Amino acid sequence: MGMWVGTASWTDKTLIACGRFYPPGTNTAEARLRYYASQFPLVEVDSSYYAMPSPATAQLWAERTPNHFTMNVKAFRIFTGHQTSPIVLHKDIRAVLPPSSKANLYYKDLATELRDELWRRFIEALQPLRAAGKLGLVHFQFPPWLVCNAAGHAHLAHCVERMAGHTLSVEFRHQSWFAQGHAEPTLAFERELGVVHTVVDGPQGFTNSVPAIWEVTHPNFALLRLHGRNSGTWNVKGATAASDRFNYDYPDDELADLAGHTARLALGALNTHVVFNNNMEDQGQRNAATMARLLAELD
Repeated sequence: MGMWVGTASWTDKTLIACGRFYPPGTNTAEARLRYYASQFPLVEVDSSYYAMPSPATAQLWAERTPNHFTMNVKAFRIFTGHQTSPIVLHKDIRAVLPPSSKANLYYKDLATELRDELWRRFIEALQPLRAAGKLGLVHFQFPPWLVCNAAGHAHLAHCVERMAGHTLSVEFRHQSWFAQGHAEPTLAFERELGVVHTVVDGPQGFTNSVPAIWEVTHPNFALLRLHGRNSGTWNVKGATAASDRFNYDYPDDELADLAGHTARLALGALNTHVVFNNNMEDQGQRNAATMARLLAELD
């Protein structure tokens, strides 16, 4: 049984700018990843949500990290149903898109052959990590408009089918999946599909937030993702929304409480991943280091 703690991303602008995590002179992509991997055994690749990575980049990630380092990779946004600008697609894909007056594409807008090719390229991009034994979970964070209905169930099953051979973790952003008696059916559906349920720690009381459901749906993995508890910025819009939204520094008493829950969660899976997604400056890294210490004390 292992508990692995890390953060979502290691290259956020505010993290680099604050100057508190990376030592002086750690100025290149290679140096930053090597240093991060010397501090934590796990990281979540978030850049893959915004633009599909290349196999060459994934090969560099594999080469620049030590043995037994694990990288969870966030699924490219078009697969989860998020709006996607054609600009982030490969040039040859963009060249064959039908003319459109819309600024964004959605998965449903793509022809079957384009969907097939994008799935193929995404799986190809993961292969270097997989070959190196460093690919952990492929994380599918669905948008608030994927709700608990027949279409929502069908799309989740479709993603699992397309990613056959990989271990998927699933995170919902609409309360319908767990409200009004839906928690147990949703967990049963996750178990049926063989996906890892994501325990979400985040602001409560919003349509696009879900409660922390401390359950395991896969024998090999449990996953806790922590978004902070900043209710005031949870639905903020604008250029700095990402860092503002997750601007939260967990106090030690909250981390101690979460560590206790995590230790109990870990009894149900061989590996438990804890990912801090509070990404303002070095909050996530500091909180992750504290969590790792607390979990070691409980082990």
